[in-house]
Amino acid sequence: MDDVIFIDGLRTQALIGVYDFERDAAQPLMFDVEMTLDTRRAGDSDVLEDTVDYAVVAQTIESICAQSGFALVEALAETIATRLLHDFPIAQVMLRVTKPQAVPAARGVGVRILRRRSAA
Repeated sequence: MDDVIFIDGLRTQALIGVYDFERDAAQPLMFDVEMTLDTRRAGDSDVLEDTVDYAVVAQTIESICAQSGFALVEALAETIATRLLHDFPIAQVMLRVTKPQAVPAARGVGVRILRRRSAA
């Protein structure tokens, strides 16, 4: 299955970080999301219910970030990937999380993870 629904450059904020100065205020984060699923049914029907509503995916990510108290971007990414696999009919999700202000000399730092729905 090669069909992918994606969200590029979703910007949101979260309270996240290891250092004390990072715990004082929410920081900007950027997300790139790729969700693998079979889109043929939606292609035939032209009905939103036959696919993944990327606006709802974005709202889910924003909601998790708004409640974030994670120290590590890895933990936030894992939580989001787990929720997306649980709440949406996707086979796998690739999630890239970027902290654009974490390292002043870099455009951004972060993590990219790939998670698949378990066969069980």
